[in-house]
Amino acid sequence: MSDLLRAPAEIKYAEELDWLESIDDNPKPFSWRLSPKMVRLFVLGSERADGLDREISQKWFGDRSFVERSIVTLASDRGLLLIGDPGTGKSWLAELLSTAICRNSTLVVQGTAGTTEDHIKYSWNVSMVIAKGQSRESMIPSPIMTAMETGAIGRFEELTRSTSDVQDALISILSEKYISVPELDSDSIVFAKPGFSVIATANSRDRGVNDLSSALKRRFNFVRIPVMTDRKSEAEIVRFRTEELLRRHSIDLDVPPTLLDVLLQSFADLRASAAAAGSDDEKLESALSTAEQIGVLEDAILHSNFFGEQALTAHTLASSLVGSLARREPEDLAILNKYLHGVVEPRSKEQGCSWPEFLQGGRDTIATLS
Repeated sequence: MSDLLRAPAEIKYAEELDWLESIDDNPKPFSWRLSPKMVRLFVLGSERADGLDREISQKWFGDRSFVERSIVTLASDRGLLLIGDPGTGKSWLAELLSTAICRNSTLVVQGTAGTTEDHIKYSWNVSMVIAKGQSRESMIPSPIMTAMETGAIGRFEELTRSTSDVQDALISILSEKYISVPELDSDSIVFAKPGFSVIATANSRDRGVNDLSSALKRRFNFVRIPVMTDRKSEAEIVRFRTEELLRRHSIDLDVPPTLLDVLLQSFADLRASAAAAGSDDEKLESALSTAEQIGVLEDAILHSNFFGEQALTAHTLASSLVGSLARREPEDLAILNKYLHGVVEPRSKEQGCSWPEFLQGGRDTIATLS
């Protein structure tokens, strides 16, 4: 695993999955590797009441009802659509569910404006077609078709980014559970095996790009993932991801709890400001998600490790925050500058601690970027 830039969950947590399988005597739907209860436990982590001989780490932080509804959906014959703002953990939850259910989270189609029907059905190996003609051997199955043939979970990322033609092709797959290959004279239908399902994700901010048809909506159960607002849970997520980063880069650097509090409070302030804004011009282009918060902290840690004094400072954290969130110039810089003067400056005078240095770091970075 050390030679992989980012190991999929089934490799990263292989030992944990093997152990869960060995003790799992609960009923399993179809060809699932773990029972629904164990899938939930793998995703949300173990508690003392579970009575296990070892601890199972929590990997997704959110309401357990979202996970349970997702698992129940996948045990039926309906697709699962995870919808929410950017950075709410939709893709990570989809990966964890696929991993726990079939030990394969890599059967993924990425939805874009350039995604075609071939990407969710099949294409052809041109050289083999020229040499031997069209056959099953010369056909290149899509990740979705592979999931159908193996009774696994297929994933479709950013469904609303794909065109209506691609979405329509997905309707027949979800409804009929087979793909017809008219180019073949025999063996021309690929049927889905029990256990096949589709987990799709959609960005709620993409509404209006390629809206889902009512026919496609009926084939999915919707699970809406809200933006994390619980301060304690968000702190756990940020800490969990940060520890992963430090291990991956073999960085020995301490993240003071006071600076984590500063980061969490800054994002809470900016979210409140965005909610009160009268127009989009008064909001940062950033979604201010937990994922972006993690990105700000990661950037600050790496900068401190490579170019700093092996210690994270409030100045570096503020510089990372401004640099990461200022995507439109001069609009975003003006919003951040207003925040620093209207919120951070009074707070630094009242509370002191890390806020004065954070204020100066933000001002210095804005002056550099302006």
